[in-house]
Amino acid sequence: MRPLNIIAFAALLAGWNLSAQEPLRLGVAGVTHDHLAGVVQMLGSKEIEVVGVYESDPRYLHDNALSKHLPANLFYGDLDRMLDETEPEAVVAYGSIKDHLAVVKACAPRGIHVMVEKPLAASLQDARKMAALAHRHGIHLLTNYETTWYPSNHHLKTLVDEGRIGPLTRIEVYDGHQGPIEIGCSKRFTDWLCDPVQNGGGAVIDFGCYGANLATWLLAGRRPETVFAVLQHNKPETYPKVDDDATLVLRYPGTTVQIMGSWCWPYNRKDMVVYGSRGYLYQQNRTQLSGLTGKERILPFQAPALPEKTGDSFRYLKAVVRGEVRVLPTDLSALDNNLIVMEILEAAIRSDRQGKAVRIR
Repeated sequence: MRPLNIIAFAALLAGWNLSAQEPLRLGVAGVTHDHLAGVVQMLGSKEIEVVGVYESDPRYLHDNALSKHLPANLFYGDLDRMLDETEPEAVVAYGSIKDHLAVVKACAPRGIHVMVEKPLAASLQDARKMAALAHRHGIHLLTNYETTWYPSNHHLKTLVDEGRIGPLTRIEVYDGHQGPIEIGCSKRFTDWLCDPVQNGGGAVIDFGCYGANLATWLLAGRRPETVFAVLQHNKPETYPKVDDDATLVLRYPGTTVQIMGSWCWPYNRKDMVVYGSRGYLYQQNRTQLSGLTGKERILPFQAPALPEKTGDSFRYLKAVVRGEVRVLPTDLSALDNNLIVMEILEAAIRSDRQGKAVRIR
């Protein structure tokens, strides 16, 4: 009997491995976010199979980046119908930030996991509703940031966690570009990106979220004591409804975090400087780091590549859904981290309106 049991176990293991190798059945909710290009790049890969696409606006239902690559019968104007007929394992949201709540309302009761583009929600109230649905129905609710997949950020955190620069005293995060209209984002994207209801705000939401996410990660899930923010309208003729430049100052015991997210930078940037009691680290771009640890100066160098299963958003989503990667509360994509991000962003908007620091409750 023992050989038969071994054979049976081997067959079971082979079947599990085959299942793990199959592409993730992926649904797409919304096509107006320009980051949809990331899905297009993954078409034909072994990682994902797009089984259905939803878009509420008939103008874009069959006129989008995916419609040139997928059969017309995969496109739906009704989200519930798309989910029921195509049965995706997970859904990625590429509509307005305000639409994230509706996507989770549809997916969570069906047991379908969700990954949204940053930030988690258009408001803290929406974020809490989404979190309650995810917990009630036992789904993963992840948030995708470009900077999550930067090897330089992960290596920086490794050096910080090793104590190479001592306890953190200051974090400065810089994110943004010349402006979404200035850099040529599509009108279908900027129509909601520049709307205070559909996006939740302007640069404070679009780029302030990066710094809040990274700081929460680097500081092991701690909440700031207070948030002070200055939101500017430097280009009111271009962005009449929302801020285009945001500076946030977060106060933690022993650490100050300054977040500068802007649509007014003269160039594209996503970089960060982290200071400790014995040195500093400069994350220059996606791959390069430099700095000073003690008396040792670190010349610019390439950070090591990330592991395959956590190297990009789609491989990560697949690994999480298939149970191959565990999501920790402090992780960059984690729900807990991103609820704190939403607390920070809401406090920043209130701080600017009130002209004073806002205490995080």
